[in-house]
Amino acid sequence: MEADLERHLQQLCEQATSHVVRWPARESIWTTVYHLSRGRIDRRPRYTTGQLPRLNSPWQDTDSGRYFGWRCRSASLNGGQAFVVEYVICPHCQIGWVDKPYTIERYQRGGLAAAGLRALRTEHPGVAWHTGSGHASSSKAFWATVGDGVAGGYQPRSLCAHVARHGGLLPRWLLKQKERERLREGKRPAGS
Repeated sequence: MEADLERHLQQLCEQATSHVVRWPARESIWTTVYHLSRGRIDRRPRYTTGQLPRLNSPWQDTDSGRYFGWRCRSASLNGGQAFVVEYVICPHCQIGWVDKPYTIERYQRGGLAAAGLRALRTEHPGVAWHTGSGHASSSKAFWATVGDGVAGGYQPRSLCAHVARHGGLLPRWLLKQKERERLREGKRPAGS
């Protein structure tokens, strides 16, 4: 059985870039209302990870179940979820953040996390990669291994001004509002 599991894990790792099905971002009427009301009305649906669709593919890329504007890359094996990581990319700063990678214990050390992260780097060339939260002491060896030779090295870093943890990429009107607030407080503009 272990030989079969190793073979299935190896096959799943090889499919990380070629067998990905994408589910487009939710753009409901409530997202439009949120933007038109400049954030005063926020009734966007909050889906849990379990409410996201299960696509018929070994790898899938869907909306995050927790953060608006973030994406979730996951791998399925034997009908269940084997690996998952959430990510967001700022097109302005050319920085990508990954958060909360998790591999089911039975599949750990099988290369799924490394394959999933490598596939994201391949799809987004020229992006420096960081983590959006700190590293647990038990995961430092993992981050050192997958971050070797990677721009940014998956080092912990605060999100840039364009990205909000719970709102993905900030809309232009909100960025301008934050810039005005910074100027009122006497701080330098972001990015200078």
